[in-house]
Amino acid sequence: MKLKKGDTVKFLIGKDRGKTGKVLRVDTKEGMVLVEGLHMFKKHVRPKRQGDKGEVVSLARPVNASNVMLVCPSCHAATRIGRKISDGGKSRICKKCKATI
Repeated sequence: MKLKKGDTVKFLIGKDRGKTGKVLRVDTKEGMVLVEGLHMFKKHVRPKRQGDKGEVVSLARPVNASNVMLVCPSCHAATRIGRKISDGGKSRICKKCKATI
């Protein structure tokens, strides 16, 4: 998977289509990413102790990595990611502006 924690991504599907957010967690085994503040759902939580009230909490849900696209920090466009192998090792490059990410 070419996405990393801290990358800015753009949603391609769903109710959040077109919105951007920061990647909080990447699960390479499942191919899922968790994006900050997007793909939210409401969860009803039971009271912890007697006398407390239950509440409704909004949580971010992981989304498949194929449904998001990296936003290039230099050209600020949603782009595909390429690999460049040089003497220093592998690096990610933007397919549109050829800048190193």
